[in-house]
This record gives sequence, C-alpha cells and structure tokens, in this order.
Amino acid sequence: MAKDDEDAADASRVVAGDLAAFEGIVRRWQSRLVGLAWRFCRDRGAAEDMAQEAFLKAYRSLASFRGDSAFSTWLTAIALNSYRSRLRAEGPPLVGLDSARAFGIEAGVQRELEEHERAEAVRRAVLTLPARYREPIVLFYLQERDLAETARVLGLAEGTLKSRLYRGRELLKRRCAALGVVLDQAELEAV
Repeated sequence: MAKDDEDAADASRVVAGDLAAFEGIVRRWQSRLVGLAWRFCRDRGAAEDMAQEAFLKAYRSLASFRGDSAFSTWLTAIALNSYRSRLRAEGPPLVGLDSARAFGIEAGVQRELEEHERAEAVRRAVLTLPARYREPIVLFYLQERDLAETARVLGLAEGTLKSRLYRGRELLKRRCAALGVVLDQAELEAV
C-alpha cells in the first residue's frame, strides 16, 4: 500500500473513531515534519514542538480531509501554516554559536569547520528570506519535493512557483555575497 493510501486509510479510521490509527500517521511523518520545522528554526527542540503543534492541528482537521489532494500535500500545508504562524508570533529564530567552536582546534579540522560555517551561513541566509521565497526554496530544494507537489502545497500555479524559486535563489545569492559567501547551484541544493 502506498504511503498516501495508508495515510488516507488511517485518517478515515480516525474520523470513524479509531483514535489509535493516528499513531501510524505520526510514526510515518514525524521525522519529515520535524525536519521541515528544523529548516525554519534551526533548533531541534523547537522543531519538535512545532511538529507536535502541526500534528495536533492535523488531528483536529482530519474530518476536513476530502482526499482532493494527496494526504502528504494536505499534511505538509497544515505544517507550513503552523510553522508560519509560530514564526510570525515569535519572530525569526536566533542561531547560537556552538560552544565547542570557541576552543582551539587542530589544523586538519580547520577546513572542515570552515566548510561547516559556510554551509551554516547559507542556511541562516535562507531563514532571512521573505516567506514567499523561503517556503518554496525549503520545500523544493531542502525537502526535495517536485515542482508540482511544491506548487500544490503552497497553493501556487507552477509558473508562479518557478518565478519565486528563481527570485528566491537570486535574493539568496545576493545575501550570501553580502556575507562573503559565493553561492552556486550545487551549494543551494545542499543547503
């Protein structure tokens, strides 16, 4: 049974009164929703809280799932809306400095640390993008969704999504350049 079919079946069972069926949905989706939330806040604890809130909202809204779109699209849209609301309420996340970085390091580790810091600078730059560009970039590049699914989740026409991806990449390149980081396409996809 396909994942979306299994999710839709579990959703129907929950609506019919089998509350334990929601456990299957959570089990299949927890790591993906936590990962998506982490891309927005860069904090594991906050990401877990955000995913839990998204699951709670999805649970409360299961009766409204009509199956017009894939369950994955429906659940991801709920999660994104939940994450947006939380970020609007709390403001952009603060990214702290790892205390281990404050101490001396070996010469062989220096390059690895510099590469990590560069990648982290790019990830922080993604977080500073306006939501209209950040969300398509996170879903398409970081969650590796295809163009059609990303457009459905965001409620956009594919042409509009392509435009936002292009503009978001261009804005991200400029922001990274301001940080002294030259960003190429391969690095964007590895963010």
